[in-house]
Amino acid sequence: MDELRKLDLLVPTWTNPDVEHAVHPRVGLAGLVERRRSELNRMLGELAEASATAEVMAEQYNELLTSRTSGDVEFLKGRANASRRIEELGAKAKDCFWGLIPAHVDDIVAPPEESPDLPLLDRGIKMRSVYLQSMTISKPGLEYAAYMHKRGNEVRATPTLPLRLLIIDQEIAIMPLNPAVESAGAVIHRSPAVLAVALALFDSYWSRATDLFAPEDRDNESPLTPHEAEVLRLLAGGAKDEQVARLLGISLRTARRITANLSDRLDATSRFELGVAAAKRGWV
Repeated sequence: MDELRKLDLLVPTWTNPDVEHAVHPRVGLAGLVERRRSELNRMLGELAEASATAEVMAEQYNELLTSRTSGDVEFLKGRANASRRIEELGAKAKDCFWGLIPAHVDDIVAPPEESPDLPLLDRGIKMRSVYLQSMTISKPGLEYAAYMHKRGNEVRATPTLPLRLLIIDQEIAIMPLNPAVESAGAVIHRSPAVLAVALALFDSYWSRATDLFAPEDRDNESPLTPHEAEVLRLLAGGAKDEQVARLLGISLRTARRITANLSDRLDATSRFELGVAAAKRGWV
């Protein structure tokens, strides 16, 4: 009875307040529905407010990572902040990711299977990496470079490197905040002038570096990446490059590059030969 009173389903009569009667179901249920609707509207308002607060917090977090920004330049203090930002930018790469990597064997802590480069290669991003020869003369370093090469990364080595340099889509250049202090942080450049210098620097060292592996050393028996498998499936179904790019949400250039890489791996000169060779390997 108390519960019915709380729900306004049992109310005093008009003629005698000491006597109660049940409210008509249509009236009572309509009231309950309206009450519930009001509660839901209030909760939706709280949710919208929480979402707006989360967005503000996200912006504040970005401001924390980027200690100061001026036009086409971002300054990131500390290794942790720099690493998070680089990972975020790498995840947005559309075409290529190049790097001068002056790392030593001791700097590679995680096994190659946990390398942050693997998700990029799986997405079909074209990667080029120049390592120090001192890293590759050791067994762990050479095994790391070989693993990355088999996954599709073009790998070269050179005796010296001036600094760590990452270039994303030929649109973003990432350099150390202080090359002499590795933990200082990083600087992200987007200006055409700095990018031109960064690209020239990379091309200079890339052209003089030594190929560690021949192209045919790539593991043609290795499993397909998710993008490669899906491209093959779509091609087998008669899709054109434009359709493949649209369906996978990648650029037309990336779709064509994946197709070309698959053709090279299977020594196919036409899409028909590519389909036949892929079928023989059980890839489609």
